[in-house]
Order: sequence, then C-alpha cells, then structure tokens
Amino acid sequence: MAKNPKILSIVLAGGEGTRLMPLTRDRAKPAVPFGGVFRLIDFPLSNLVNSGYSKTVVLTQYKSHSLDRHISRVWRFSQLMDEYVSPVPAQQRLGKHWYLGSADAIYQTVNIIEDERPDIVIIVGADHVYRMDFEQMVRQHIESGAEFTVAGIRQPISQSDQFGVIEVDPEHSNMIKSFQEKPKVTTGLPDAPDQILASMGNYVANTDALFEALALDEKADNTKHDMGGDIAPFFAERNQAGVYDFNSNEVPGATETDHAYWRDVGTLKQFYDAHMDLIAYTPEFNLYNQDWPIYTMSGNLPPAKFVHAGRDRLGHATDSIVSNGVIVSGGEVHHSVISPGVRIHSWAQVVDSILFDSVTINRRARVYKAILDKNVVLLENATVGIDTERDLARGFTVTPDGITVVPKGTVVEN
Repeated sequence: MAKNPKILSIVLAGGEGTRLMPLTRDRAKPAVPFGGVFRLIDFPLSNLVNSGYSKTVVLTQYKSHSLDRHISRVWRFSQLMDEYVSPVPAQQRLGKHWYLGSADAIYQTVNIIEDERPDIVIIVGADHVYRMDFEQMVRQHIESGAEFTVAGIRQPISQSDQFGVIEVDPEHSNMIKSFQEKPKVTTGLPDAPDQILASMGNYVANTDALFEALALDEKADNTKHDMGGDIAPFFAERNQAGVYDFNSNEVPGATETDHAYWRDVGTLKQFYDAHMDLIAYTPEFNLYNQDWPIYTMSGNLPPAKFVHAGRDRLGHATDSIVSNGVIVSGGEVHHSVISPGVRIHSWAQVVDSILFDSVTINRRARVYKAILDKNVVLLENATVGIDTERDLARGFTVTPDGITVVPKGTVVEN
C-alpha cells in the first residue's frame, strides 16, 4: 500500500425508502429533508469532505430527480483541484435490470472506479445521521492489513434482525471472526450480553480485493448481491475482514453527549426520534458544532421573524429549531423543528412536530406530534394529530407510536 493512498468514495443512495412513506412518495430516501435545512445525503457527504476526501460518486436509482438537483446545486467543487461529487444513475451495464443490491450497484459502476484508479474505496450509506472522521478508519484499515473493513457500533440485541452482526476474533480484536446479516437469533457481546456489535453500513476496501469479490458475487447463484449480506461475509470467511469501532472515532468539537452519535432513520419513528434528539436541552446530536460542520445550502431567505406580543396572542417558539424565512405571527411553537418558509398564524399551535418547507398553519389550527411534508396547508381551525380516527379517515399515515404524517401539498380542512 502506498504511503499516501489514492482514495475514492462511493455513497450508496439508491434505496427506495418504503418504510418512510409518504415522505418518500415523490423523492429518494437520501433526499428527505432533515433538521430544518438539511437533506439526509448532506450528512455522509459532509463527513467525507471533513475527513479530507473530495472525490465522491453518489449511486442513485429510485425517484432521484430532487436528489440529483440537490447535489448539483449544493455539492459543487473546484474542477481545477480535480474535486467532485458526482451523481451516477443506474447504469444497466450488466443487462436490462435495475441494481439488484448494493454490491451489484458498485459492480455496475466498476468502470468509474477503474477510471479513477484508487488504491482504496470508501463505501458509505446515504441515510444515517452521524459525524465520523473516515480518515481514522482508513488509517486503521491500512495498519491492520485487512482487505475489507467494516465500521461497527453497539446496538441492543433485540434489534439484531435489523443489522449485520459482527463477531470479533478474540485473538485479534481488529479482525472479524464471523458476519451475520440480520439474524433473528444471535449471541450478545462477552462484556454486554444484551448488546451486539452492528454494522453501520460503512466500509473501507482495497480496490483489487473488492473487484475480485464483486466479480465472484456477480456470478454466484445464492446471493442477494448485497454489501452486508454477501461481500462482508465473503471477506470474513477468508479472515480478511477488519472491524473499526465507531466509539473510538474522535471528531473535533464533539461533546461527551453527542460523541459517537449514530442514528438509522429508516422508519418514521426513527426519523421522528432523531429530530427530537436535535432539540433536547443538551442535544444528543449537536448541529452547532462548527469544528465539523454539516454542509448544505438553505437558499436566500431572511431571518426568522416572530410578531405580535399582545396579551391575547404572542408569536413565540420554545425548545425548538426555527429555520430562516419562517414567520410565527401570533402563534405558538413548542418542541418542534420548523423548516424554511413556514408560516404560523395567530392562535395556531404546533407541538412536538416536524414541519417541512413552506408549510402554512392558519389561524387557530393545531398540530400535535406530526410530520407535515412540504407545502402542506392547514386551514383555519383544522387539526392534525388530535383525532387519530379522523386523521386515518382522511388518508394520513399514523404510526403505532401515534405520529401522524401528512403528504406533500395536502390541504387540511377543519
């Protein structure tokens, strides 16, 4: 391995995101807004850039228009310095079919990797919320001599069927003894029987070894062409797979509270809970860490404004994130995340909720524990999240945890 290896990053952004419906009805999962002004794709891309890696391809597939547009507008680098973030749609280089899995997606774009000729490839998912210095993972990967390294994080054993589960070699703590993809039953960690070491879906691989594994996987019969389900076990079975403990990752500006924070936001509840983490008194994920910023572009909008300070109505927000371009005009916002361009009118209430761009809450309307997609309008006295049966009758999604989700552009009547 060269002293300063050449590195290419690949972001897997082709997921359909069916568990986030209706938020993914018209957009790819990585394009879903998050935290007021961001998109989910901004988190992995920011991590890569902050780590010093500025050559990245983003593999897209489902409903990719808004994702492609966001990348082209926001993630523009200097061509003079040969830096880029490039969205790559499904190529169909191996036949007339969409990507059959994450491994197949990479194999169908091998020509792009060959053009760049990297020594190492970093492969990351596009739909997790976290901060991570990938340079530290790459450094361990090189020092360990592994051909393929998986980033791991501790999770409850009850969630083993949602993750790739890593068993560490007791004699070589940085190597993987076995890798199981989403097992229903597994063994807990020696020092914590109620926990597992779960794959984060982030990988570092030596390019030649990765090409070999992908080529063999493409010809195999019993495969789902998946990075976690097939490629990671391939290397583990050959004692060539390393593991990187995410808890050891040190990010500048991190606090004790948000150190090693990582959230999978693949379901509506996880998406909602991750937003609530942002607005805690001591946030579990600190958006305000400027030593490791999350980059995006929120548009040419004025600052938020709060008007009316009379005894009968007070425009205010408490325990909330309020984005640029928002006007709270005599309404109340509490424990919520409000995206750009939202309007909240007199005597309206928004509590425990997430409002996407350009939502309008008219007079005396009430929103409780809800996610309102872009351009939703609540007419005067309308409610969301107050009457579950009525919300269901109107075609809104209501999760078992009582989170009501209203699709983009819906006009909600009283």
